Amino acid sequence: MPSLKTLRTLLAIAAIALAFGGAGCRKRAGRAAPPLVIVPSTSEPQPSTQPAPTEPAAKPAETKPAIPAPAPLPELVVPSVKKSSPRSTTPRTAPVPVETPPAETTPPKPAPPRMSPRLTPNEQAEYERKTNAAIAAAEKNLQTAYGKQLNAAQSDLVEKIRGFLAQAREATRAGDWLRALNLAQKAQVLSVELVSSL
Repeated sequence: MPSLKTLRTLLAIAAIALAFGGAGCRKRAGRAAPPLVIVPSTSEPQPSTQPAPTEPAAKPAETKPAIPAPAPLPELVVPSVKKSSPRSTTPRTAPVPVETPPAETTPPKPAPPRMSPRLTPNEQAEYERKTNAAIAAAEKNLQTAYGKQLNAAQSDLVEKIRGFLAQAREATRAGDWLRALNLAQKAQVLSVELVSSL
């Protein structure tokens, strides 16, 4: 019986061999070949036209047994396998769009009306007052930034404030006071942040 030390050594070698053998190469498993399709041939086997063998009087020394002609095998049809070409690293160019004249020229559909809750006259007056106050405060804070050297973040804030103010004015013209107040308050908050960063 082998010693315990020898047994451990053999076990360790077997484990290492199994680990290396199990890891193997990192190859992609190939795709399975498509199934073969067997198409029976349209020709029927022809009967043998050889006469029936008769008993020869003398046996020749070397006679080969007569082998009948093999029946025709059905044709095998193998579907073509598309081999994927290796992906190229060059970017593909976009196809040039072909301009076709439109069949019918229809006017664009108007934007659907915005859904806003009905406001009582008192609520509308309150929203209008708050909106105008927020717009005025944002414009006042924006005025303090004029003429000063601004960094990229501050310039971005100025552009956002101007955008919110323009949208708020547009909403007031449309009579959407909730949206106008929301946009004016956003402009005001950003303008306060701008002033604090100066």
